[in-house]
Amino acid sequence: MLIGICGGICSGKKTMAKYLVEHHGFKLLHLTGHRQASSSSASELGSPDPLSPRPRSPPPAGALGSSALTTGNDDGWQSSSDSSLALRPSPGGSSLCFATAEALLEFVTTRWGGRFVTTNIPTEAALDVLLRRPFFLLLSVDAPLTVRWRRFQQRGGDSAAGVSLDDFVARSDAHLYDADRGLQPLISRASVRLLNTSSSLAHLYATLGKLDIPNPDRLRPGWDTYFMALASLAAQRSNCMKRRVGCVLVGRERRVISTGYNGTPRGLRNCADGGCPRCNAGHGSGVGLATCLCIHAEENALLEAGRERIRDGAVLYCDTCPCLTCSIKICQVGISEVVYAHGYSMDKETAAVFSQAGVKLRQFVPASGFHPPDVLANSAPAAAQWSDSPGKDGPLLTRMASRPWRCIKAANGHYPCVIPLVSVCLA
Repeated sequence: MLIGICGGICSGKKTMAKYLVEHHGFKLLHLTGHRQASSSSASELGSPDPLSPRPRSPPPAGALGSSALTTGNDDGWQSSSDSSLALRPSPGGSSLCFATAEALLEFVTTRWGGRFVTTNIPTEAALDVLLRRPFFLLLSVDAPLTVRWRRFQQRGGDSAAGVSLDDFVARSDAHLYDADRGLQPLISRASVRLLNTSSSLAHLYATLGKLDIPNPDRLRPGWDTYFMALASLAAQRSNCMKRRVGCVLVGRERRVISTGYNGTPRGLRNCADGGCPRCNAGHGSGVGLATCLCIHAEENALLEAGRERIRDGAVLYCDTCPCLTCSIKICQVGISEVVYAHGYSMDKETAAVFSQAGVKLRQFVPASGFHPPDVLANSAPAAAQWSDSPGKDGPLLTRMASRPWRCIKAANGHYPCVIPLVSVCLA
């Protein structure tokens, strides 16, 4: 497994890497050309002298040694107090340095069973090289600008005294948004995002432990996650004004039989274009269903499959629990199991029908303490005090994106959809 960590200056990249090295047996890898390029870029941008990195001669590619773990930092600064925060080699371990991303990837590929981490991916081109392999996972870590500024002051000691907030902001902006070497494009492509506002190292480590970052399921999702992702992807084709719903019908050998999404039938104007008067009238959930012209996602999947293609053991995945009308059709065609992501207004009635017909009904819930590749935040207001355990309400959903292959957990404990990026606050 190879984990890449990217993020803003003083956001906590090295701290995350240190956690993986000390607690999970990872080895730290470096791209030696990264520091030279960063120094050159800073010079071209006209960075103030106090912010310019101190020149160092990089070790030869592939060289072993602990110096790469303890000198300088990936943000382009080297401070007198970094020694207390720098990574220390784990017992029997050492850092490895490479001149190019290709060389680093070749090294890890021949040792794919090992665990490696790097904190200096310099460009999207280097990231694209690493993403070729199925064992690579990109993480990003970030923190509010004021928090990162305070960390820089605390870490820099006397050397940070001459650096103003304006200077720090200018260097941070260049670090993230420079047209040639800015890291923001990398951050936006991360599979896991950590918002780190904590000043407590112990609490941060506890949070990272709960995330179970080295879990191999982050690299290759399980079957439920995979099929629920396909259902959510199918939902993107929905044209219903009321809600997007997607469905996937799977055979007993885990082969996709059909997919479906909700919307008006073939030949009719799309619901989103005014094709269904009931949906466009804005009626509440469950009101006026007899006049609705939209076909449900489950109905579409069943019609597409046909009775002859549905055998014993077939499983229907739907991102919303089927309604009562769909449930009786599901029973009729012989579906053995229904898996859904979030509830609907008539879940009890649907469950009663399935129970009588012998159809297994269950909600899709990822393993405890683990969310498939997502955005998780170890965050709280700057003035908040950390406790030893998360809040009684558990993870709180604060932000999410719209692409369809990852799972989120809302404040009520439900997993309402499968999407790629989620921001969760553990308070």
